[in-house]
Amino acid sequence: MQLVRAIPFLWRSTRGYRLRPWASPYLRWRIETYWGLHAGEIGKASFLRFVRDHAAELLRFTRWAGRMRR
Repeated sequence: MQLVRAIPFLWRSTRGYRLRPWASPYLRWRIETYWGLHAGEIGKASFLRFVRDHAAELLRFTRWAGRMRR
């Protein structure tokens, strides 16, 4: 259920990059701001590792983003 709530945010934030979200400038900027990894260094492997390691926090963030959008 939590993932279902995250889908609208993920859909909007990956516009133009849905098949390769690690290339999304917006997501790279968010990861750089949150994690401290330089956006230019974020590739597929580091993006997937970030998602794996921070899944609970990302779901919490997407729920918050959904509430703010409403």
